[in-house]
Amino acid sequence: MAFRRRTKSYPLFSQEFVIHNHADIGFCLVLCVLIALMFEVTAKTAFLFILPQYNISMPTTDSETVQYHYGLKDLVTILFYIFIAIILHAVVQEYILDKINRRLHLSKIKHSKFNESGQLVAFHLSSSVWCFYIVVMEGYLSNPRSLWENYPHVYLPFQVKFFYLCQLAYWLHALPELYFQKVRKEEIPRQLQYICLYLVHIAGAYLLNLTRLALILLLLQYVAEFFFHTARLFHFTDENNEKLFNAWAVVFVVTRLFTLTLTVLTIGFGLARAEDQTFDPERGNFNTLLFRLCVLLLVCLSQAWMMWRFIHSQLRRWREYWNEQSARKKAAAPTVPPRQQAKFLRREAGYHENGVMKAENGTSPRTKKLKSP
Repeated sequence: MAFRRRTKSYPLFSQEFVIHNHADIGFCLVLCVLIALMFEVTAKTAFLFILPQYNISMPTTDSETVQYHYGLKDLVTILFYIFIAIILHAVVQEYILDKINRRLHLSKIKHSKFNESGQLVAFHLSSSVWCFYIVVMEGYLSNPRSLWENYPHVYLPFQVKFFYLCQLAYWLHALPELYFQKVRKEEIPRQLQYICLYLVHIAGAYLLNLTRLALILLLLQYVAEFFFHTARLFHFTDENNEKLFNAWAVVFVVTRLFTLTLTVLTIGFGLARAEDQTFDPERGNFNTLLFRLCVLLLVCLSQAWMMWRFIHSQLRRWREYWNEQSARKKAAAPTVPPRQQAKFLRREAGYHENGVMKAENGTSPRTKKLKSP
């Protein structure tokens, strides 16, 4: 982390220097923004990086509440929290994961997967707790009709908008981390797949004003992913530990069913019965038939793709398990000693019957005449 001692120095601004000091560089940039808050001239600009923008006061029965909507200034806030995510990534890596790796003595491939799962366990756990808190406080679980009533949900509470900005910042920071962490070329396509899927779904829900539905779907997804990466970490410490993988399999299937059911209920039935079904981007209303079909198709295709990969991996695991069991049975079966096996394999031209050797056609072989001395 920042200001720690290095065992080896690299040329300034070289590739190795940036890779090994990217967290310190990000820390310095964040520190500059925080220092800018202390001066009146730069304070307004610094607030663009730290706080969500586009706030508006909404009158209520008792008082006024502050709501937020999205705009181009959100990109500046997301950029700031990308550096925050890079710093937190380095803290978890150096002070937690690296210390565990030194004790486990894993191979290079397992070492890379262990780091990936360790980072995602920390992220999914914190995001699940935060998301659950928002869903409960805003009443989305107690009142499912709020997921589609009064659409478009243009104005967001502070917690909801800040949550989405942090989510986008984290998954955007994962792209340069592929370079900083020196991820193997074979692993890059797989990691790019799920990073891009998260970015498309989160950014799409944020821009299309489907934030309430996306909050519950993200909660379900993050809980399932937390089980998976936790099981993966325990598997690296004990390869015979399969109980957590079985628990994750159940949670994964249930999550897919709930995701499809909730999406069809909200998009296919709730928004389809709304009175205002006009395309009006200025008001944030995208509730048209084409919009609903595209959203349903995207969600159904992504869930079907994930389910297909899950079934494929489960079949491969069962195949490997049965191959291992059959190999163990063959190894445990009694073997015939080599000398005795050689006797069985030795075969003569005929066979014995009543102490007399006979040829294969049933006749006795001719006896050799002995020459007289």
